Amino acid sequence: MFLSRQPNLSWVAVRQPRGTSDRLCLPVPFYHCFGMVMGNLGCTTHGACMVIPGPAFDPAATLRAVQDERCTGLYGVPTMFIAELGLPDFAEYDLTSLRTGVMAGSPCPIEVMKRCVADMHMAEVAICYGMTETSPVSTQTRRDDDLDRRTSTVGRVMPHVEVKLVDPATGLVVERGEPGELCTRGYSVMLGYWDEPEKTAEAIDQARWMHTGDLAVMREDGYVNIVGRIKDMVIRGGENVYPREIEEFLYTHPAVADVQVVGVPDAKYGEELCAWIKLKDGADPLDADAVRAFATGKLAHFKIPKYVLLVDDFPMTVTGKIRKVEMREKSVELLGLA
Repeated sequence: MFLSRQPNLSWVAVRQPRGTSDRLCLPVPFYHCFGMVMGNLGCTTHGACMVIPGPAFDPAATLRAVQDERCTGLYGVPTMFIAELGLPDFAEYDLTSLRTGVMAGSPCPIEVMKRCVADMHMAEVAICYGMTETSPVSTQTRRDDDLDRRTSTVGRVMPHVEVKLVDPATGLVVERGEPGELCTRGYSVMLGYWDEPEKTAEAIDQARWMHTGDLAVMREDGYVNIVGRIKDMVIRGGENVYPREIEEFLYTHPAVADVQVVGVPDAKYGEELCAWIKLKDGADPLDADAVRAFATGKLAHFKIPKYVLLVDDFPMTVTGKIRKVEMREKSVELLGLA
């Protein structure tokens, strides 16, 4: 396992870059490839200092570590950066030592990425896309990419790795600019799940392409944009709706700190959209009417959420990924749609 990941973490680190003068703050868990492989082993192989802010993620402790240890880089999943940016005393931390870092684990909202660049001084921050099964990074933005590429894409394919986008129904490669399932192949793809040949066959085809389950669009310049998960796509009245597009839009509302969108059952349209919204501190409550008013004329009518739930937190995995299956189940229960 270590031997298969060594080249990958080296390529990730080379693109930041990282050396003996860098000090990397690591609030991500070490039992996960993000913290242990990209973080600890990446620092070890490049001679950088590892700063561990605490035994578990705490946004205030993380920013305090960056400030006190004069960290030049910061790792995290989007929910971590959102929590850090949302601290009431965020502006009081001195983060001017930051230059770089990595945001990975799940798609990053464009507005959050822009704030990391502008407010956290992370001008060279990179977005990495990958899976534990691909050891882990398949695409990454470069530090000399312009702001558009670094905030709205997950970069280009890594060296010695292949990427293609296919129609989930036919398996045929789609045209650039069209959504398709992202598949990756190369030295980094795992041999298989331990003692689970059937599950392995579902994920990796005979040509050794790893099917990620993520829907993406490849631009003409080769940069990739993740638009959602196949299983998260909502079909409303025959129209395909990608929740991430709606989430990106709702992030621009001045009262919204974080938002996730799921589909819930509907007798007329098959599915309707439900937005889970975390408000900024001190913001006035939002309801479905206010969200609809904000979105009217900016989103297609079938992309405007019918339901809005105000929440304090989202159900997440231990690595910080949103559990949308659990969100859907809870939404059905709260809205009486069973």
